[in-house]
Amino acid sequence: MHNRALISAVAAWSLAAASFARAEETGGGDLARAAQNPLSTVISLPIQNNMNFGVGPTSGLQNVMNVQPVIPISLNDDWNLITRWIAPIISQPALAIGGDREFGLGNVNPSFFLSPKQPTAGIIWGVGPTFQLPTSTDRALGRAAWGAGAGAVALTMSGPWVIGALVNHMWSFDDSHTVNQTTIQPFVNYNLHDGWYLTSSPVISANWQAKSSERWTLPVGGGFGRAFKIGEQAVNMQLAAYYNAVSPTGGSSWQIRTQIQFLFPK
Repeated sequence: MHNRALISAVAAWSLAAASFARAEETGGGDLARAAQNPLSTVISLPIQNNMNFGVGPTSGLQNVMNVQPVIPISLNDDWNLITRWIAPIISQPALAIGGDREFGLGNVNPSFFLSPKQPTAGIIWGVGPTFQLPTSTDRALGRAAWGAGAGAVALTMSGPWVIGALVNHMWSFDDSHTVNQTTIQPFVNYNLHDGWYLTSSPVISANWQAKSSERWTLPVGGGFGRAFKIGEQAVNMQLAAYYNAVSPTGGSSWQIRTQIQFLFPK
């Protein structure tokens, strides 16, 4: 099953990559930088698929597809509000021997970043609240509970480099406080010609409810992508792989991440 999933993902991305040569290349470098900037003023719709291998007692395949619309709002001459929603659609392997696979919607996570329109000393930054909405359709996909926290993002662009990090912390409001988690997502992108780029953007997390030996997930890896146009539609596609050097018991051993992002420049 793992091999079939891997072959399907690589084949699908390869077919898309083959179309790059036929795609319109105008402005690929600018599109790539806009796609790599989480505080960009470009409206975008990333659809990110994560295949997580070795999950649960049966070392099954978990698939998480995150639909992540990003909508910037101009508040005045000095400030933008960047709204970002993450809606996870999850196929979860059995979490106990003899259990069933579950499929459905996880908890939706909206975030709002207040960001100055002009960088500060070359740093683009934003801060604001993040929330958890109790939309989970099954407890195996995440306990449905309200939550809230704070987030921040900062990055710099220098030559071909786009380097930064997104950090947030979330608490849930249920009686047992099931969510007390920090997420750190550093990102490093090196832009090549014609919209091609190399990328690494691991999602590091710490579950403060777990004992210290089971707390951290630490992926290492990276991949590549390209921003281009098909007709008038701007698109960014990416393929990456990450190995979890540290993970809790039953956590994923490694991950393949594919993403297609539709951009709507003004």
